[in-house]
Amino acid sequence: MDECNTLGEIFMSCLPAFGGAYLRRIYTILDEAIGSGCPMTIAVAGPVTVSGQHQAWLIPLLETGWVAYLSTTDAVCYHDGHRSLDAHKQGAIREVPLFGDDGALRDERMIRVTDMAFPEDVLLDQDTFLTAHLARPEFQKKMTGTELRYLLGRVYAEQERKHGLQRGLLATCHDMAIPIFVGATADGSVFLNSMKLWAMKQAGIIPSYALDIDLHAEVFEACAYHYWGLFESPAKALGTIILGGGVPKNFNLQPEPALGQILGLPDISGYRFDVQIVTAPPTDGSLSSCTPGEAVTWGKVDRDTYVQTTEGMQADYSALMPFLVKALLDNRERYARWAEKMGEEELFRQHPKARGYLRPREGSRLYERREGLCQKLIEEVKKNGDWLLSTLQATASSAT
Repeated sequence: MDECNTLGEIFMSCLPAFGGAYLRRIYTILDEAIGSGCPMTIAVAGPVTVSGQHQAWLIPLLETGWVAYLSTTDAVCYHDGHRSLDAHKQGAIREVPLFGDDGALRDERMIRVTDMAFPEDVLLDQDTFLTAHLARPEFQKKMTGTELRYLLGRVYAEQERKHGLQRGLLATCHDMAIPIFVGATADGSVFLNSMKLWAMKQAGIIPSYALDIDLHAEVFEACAYHYWGLFESPAKALGTIILGGGVPKNFNLQPEPALGQILGLPDISGYRFDVQIVTAPPTDGSLSSCTPGEAVTWGKVDRDTYVQTTEGMQADYSALMPFLVKALLDNRERYARWAEKMGEEELFRQHPKARGYLRPREGSRLYERREGLCQKLIEEVKKNGDWLLSTLQATASSAT
């Protein structure tokens, strides 16, 4: 340790075995994936916006331009708005003991999330804010969840700018045109507030409410981005960072079987790079715990490279990601300094990884390209029409 000058050197030289070796392996795979220019996806479960982790390490990671899209939860999107509410802009969220007096917190009308807490009024004010904005004209149509969250990102950004606050997660993704997917759209309070408006319309309390989430189009959009990654991105491959399990993880992994198994398109492969940090043990049989190797058997991870380019670690990602992200950001900064001294052409010749690290910060901006990418995938589906029709015949035969 006393000979190391950077976090990267610590990862490479001071984690020789056991759990540390898993962490070293994850770092080296991420270094290779980023250095190869591979577009990355991130699946993140857990309340990263309540805890402030989004501002600590997730947003700095997104701002590099390395990440193509994000898979997360409705709750993450909901809680992202708390810090910019008019009544709570001074900071309503605070740290509390993990094993404190929850009865006393309830008496104080304080909501606890692990070791973070905030007044119950934050939820009520967030609900009021969301209801008012979901009733606005731009939300009154059928749309994918990615469009819903893009529009919410614009709303949140306006609030943050008004109060001079640091940019939040949805605002960052809006500005960078990073699509946000939520596989369990109905499982969270953004959708519950939409349900409120729907119920008010059904009861005749309000004359109309037309927001309708198009789940088919949203899943297809994710498939279109995966197809782009495999056949149109410069790397002709994708990598993924999976943090926690559940629906965000599964949604993030399902484009490959959707494209190959369900739509029958040829030459579809899974992720070339796959690192995951989850707390679930691999013996519990859940999707949350399944290893990258198990995902290979489903086709979700590339079977030809997975031994070298995947790793899973049973750990709390919140304790590890700040250090991993910092090490990767330090690598980028080092390459940027070298580029100033020797020029990019010579840098890329001597250090090929620098090209991937120094890709443009604006990133892939896939949300702005989604209509064109979805249309390209529709054309591929059309070419496979005979096979798709044969699956309907097989189904009819089985039913008979």
